[in-house]
Amino acid sequence: MDYNSISSCVEEYEALTAEYKDVENVHKQYVLKLDELHEIQEKCRKHITHQKYRMKLIQKSANGLNKSLSDDDRQKATKLSMDMMKRKLQLAEMEESLPRKNGRYLRIILGCVNVSLMNKDDRYNYKDEYEKFKLVVTGIGFLVSFFNLFLFKYRFMDMALMFLLVWYYCTLTIRESILKVNGSKIKGWWRTHHFLSTVASGVLLTWSRVSRMLFTN
Repeated sequence: MDYNSISSCVEEYEALTAEYKDVENVHKQYVLKLDELHEIQEKCRKHITHQKYRMKLIQKSANGLNKSLSDDDRQKATKLSMDMMKRKLQLAEMEESLPRKNGRYLRIILGCVNVSLMNKDDRYNYKDEYEKFKLVVTGIGFLVSFFNLFLFKYRFMDMALMFLLVWYYCTLTIRESILKVNGSKIKGWWRTHHFLSTVASGVLLTWSRVSRMLFTN
């Protein structure tokens, strides 16, 4: 939208300034809600921790009494055990919606940045992006390998491939660690494989002459 005079521009800006007050108020509410959310998260986490602690004490006491229970008390103990198992599942489900602490690897790489995704849609989308990332980079790596093997047998192409592998596996380990924080069931051996692949790719990248001999022969 064009304005024909400076006066009209000033009038439009004054109108915009009036709207800015609404934006400012909404932003203040947003910041307050964020602070409230953090307080509620901490309160919820403390309550869950307290529940687990009390249940642990109850379970320990019940286990010590099992040998001397009558039939009626044994039925009560069985019902108590089933109720506590159900409660543990309920608490675990609650914890799924709370931010989790980063693992050691993420703390080293990213510091104390919160990588928890707060809703299931975000978690699903991140997992979907992870799968797409693997597919795309694997395709690129295959093409580069094909060109290196049959078309362009140059050292810089070998180095480019090794660099791609280092970057790829480093990125995978970070993404998988974030998925793990958000409740993904990625197997430990799968992640270990990618950590070892990162190290191997780094060795081949820095040991360029040997990497070229292994690749071309």
